[in-house]
Amino acid sequence: MTVWIDADLCNGCKRCLKACPYEGVEMRDGKAHILDRCTSCGACIETCKQEAILTDAKPREIPDFSDSKGVWVFAEQRGGVLHPVSLELLGKAGELAGSLNQEVSAILLGDGVVHLAETLIQHGADHVYPVEDSCLAQYRAIAYTKAFEHLIRRFNPNILLMGATHIGRDLAPRLSRRVAVGLTADCTELTIDPDEKILLQTRPAFGGNIMATIANRYSRPQMATVRPGVMERKEQAGKKGDIIRETLSMSEQDIKTKVLEIVREARKTGDLGKAKIIVAGGRGVGDVEGFKILEDLAEVLGGEVAGTRVAVEEGWIPADRQVGQTGQSVRPELYIACGISGAIQHRAGIANARYIVAINRDARAPIFQVADWGIVGDLHALVPEMIRQLEN
Repeated sequence: MTVWIDADLCNGCKRCLKACPYEGVEMRDGKAHILDRCTSCGACIETCKQEAILTDAKPREIPDFSDSKGVWVFAEQRGGVLHPVSLELLGKAGELAGSLNQEVSAILLGDGVVHLAETLIQHGADHVYPVEDSCLAQYRAIAYTKAFEHLIRRFNPNILLMGATHIGRDLAPRLSRRVAVGLTADCTELTIDPDEKILLQTRPAFGGNIMATIANRYSRPQMATVRPGVMERKEQAGKKGDIIRETLSMSEQDIKTKVLEIVREARKTGDLGKAKIIVAGGRGVGDVEGFKILEDLAEVLGGEVAGTRVAVEEGWIPADRQVGQTGQSVRPELYIACGISGAIQHRAGIANARYIVAINRDARAPIFQVADWGIVGDLHALVPEMIRQLEN
């Protein structure tokens, strides 16, 4: 690709200089001139109102995807129990499919898991594809990728959604590489462009300082992962759907890995994604002793304790208790933020909380911008008083 300037058309407006991210354009005698450091990215071409910047590159043609139909959801299960994010994604898939006049399908991989199909139908699936095999009893990346690749190549879906869980984050990139399509990770919003009828995938970028919207025009399926707790599940009692069993030829020799033993960590705390009340702490809590006060408040309220990234990095709480862009997204009825300044990265994880109560000594802290109620003061004095009054 070559880029050059038509000097007769150039009026020296300098828009191309501002548009070029590589300083590949300079002015000479009042006219723009392309330098050797030009990467032919084309940014300058779009900004030139005089159409004085020319190129020999041919526009990339968008393939015909009219045969790609359906919105698919990976119905993740562990030990025969569906992960909540699968049901949340089915609710969003129904909205997307309605905009496209297409149907929703749930892909269920495992061994002896067909009994979960009815639950998936009641939460929005028009079709459930159970693929049952002893090789799929426990999650293994190669086995699950092979099963998914088989289904994609056979049925050619339009959209594929997965939860950004430990399994989803391992499976999605491997699968997207196998079928040669793009993947947008950790999406916070999914919509359909009304004109192009393609999936618009929105996610935080540059450390959460901006929200980027990504579109895949050149391959199918359009793949995205979504964190648990971001979307809202929608149960549809009495809904009817089809269960379409699929068989797959697979052997242990094809998989190369074997699960010898599963060791589960003893957990004293509940699931943040299911918690109705969360008491969270940030830098202002100060130390581990400060979090013990929050634990007392959570116990009185019957809630869970969480924290910000700083709290995790300081070792005050475990990593699985982190809420925010690099942690979990939650949607409790009540979220009490103690000593949390309210950086955009943390606010991204609590955007779906019904009510937010903020306690902070800094009246100008950003957390007060999203809080329903705010208390300006020292949490080490306020939280014990809250506990005393609640106990009474």
